[in-house]
Amino acid sequence: MTETAAAPESVVIVGAGQAGGETAAELRRQGFTGRVTIVGEEPYVPYKRPPLSKTYLAGTATTESLYVLSAASMEKANIGFIGGTRATAIDRGGRTLVLADGRKLTYGKLVLATGGRPRMLTVPGADLPGIHVVRGIQDVDRIREQFASGKRLVIVGGGYIGLEVAAVATKAGLTVTVLESMPRVLQRVTAPEMSAFYEKVHREAGVDVRTGVQIAGFEAQNGALHVKLVGADLEADLVIVGIGLIANTELASEAGLAVDNGIIVDEFTRTSDPDIHAAGDCTNHPSEFLGRRVRLESVQNAMEQGRAVAANIMGKATQYANVPWFWSDQYDLKLQMVGMSAGFDQVVLRGDPARRSFATFYLKDGVMLACDTVSRPQEFMLAKKMVGMKARVDASKLADESIPLKDQVPPG
Repeated sequence: MTETAAAPESVVIVGAGQAGGETAAELRRQGFTGRVTIVGEEPYVPYKRPPLSKTYLAGTATTESLYVLSAASMEKANIGFIGGTRATAIDRGGRTLVLADGRKLTYGKLVLATGGRPRMLTVPGADLPGIHVVRGIQDVDRIREQFASGKRLVIVGGGYIGLEVAAVATKAGLTVTVLESMPRVLQRVTAPEMSAFYEKVHREAGVDVRTGVQIAGFEAQNGALHVKLVGADLEADLVIVGIGLIANTELASEAGLAVDNGIIVDEFTRTSDPDIHAAGDCTNHPSEFLGRRVRLESVQNAMEQGRAVAANIMGKATQYANVPWFWSDQYDLKLQMVGMSAGFDQVVLRGDPARRSFATFYLKDGVMLACDTVSRPQEFMLAKKMVGMKARVDASKLADESIPLKDQVPPG
């Protein structure tokens, strides 16, 4: 890292999620003494979203436990917070952020950590009461009002969010049906072997998993929701939709910043305006590891990119370079994934899925592209290193559990 410029007098951060909170905290850790202000649409101080579909929905986590930065810690660090207010415009020439309530905040550097919003269904009746998404604290609070044993829950989407909610709901005694439009759950992120494992786990827990399903619409009848499928109907007391995320890029786009499946940033987290940085789910950044641009929706990306933003604002030229990794908690299982499996030509299974602890490796020409592990934290850490170094491996040894994985990590 090299010193490149003096730190600005003030930083305004739009977005009170993991990326926004991490950026503010890291600025203070790095010794920034100027004004820091976070602007959030929700009334809450920056908080973590992954627990929403797990422990917070289950009622085992409090609202306060979600906070990235508590009100007290923000006050101690002299970080300002404006909540419950939307940023509506950026005056780049005047270096001013305009808020919905008419206030204007001047900035030396602006950080866009605007995250994303749930993709909505476009079928008739998709806006009926009782149809929910899981994105914010208030979303889950509304769901929990109906979340009771014996209730009929239909989940639209067999991705991380849908399956995590299914696991919590089943444990809470709800009757759960998961509807996935693709031929298998988790299809966008993992191999058929892993999809088959999770479908089996959920069915054994009592979840009705239906794949290749098309939804025609919803109707409210006699106090129930009728989920109209192509060829059949389902009755539900509540519906939760988890079919992906749309990056919040409108503020950036309207300000004339470059946008393409996210806010375009360079390797130093700068947008097309050098006084404006961006971090988290909303960014499209160059990935040296992947050799292409990518938009990632993950906590680690939000945190690490937020830290890089802070370093760059402090005048330390810091390239954001990471190996993507993700996780999902379902029942007693922890799924951990590293790398991106697109383009693999071989799948290697290590361990027996029947024992609910195994790993799946994705290779291309003998090079490890990615790895998914189920309840194997030690092997995940080794796989993370191997994927990061693009290790060339012997598939037969990889599959052989008598050969420790640590002995297969190349030197370096």
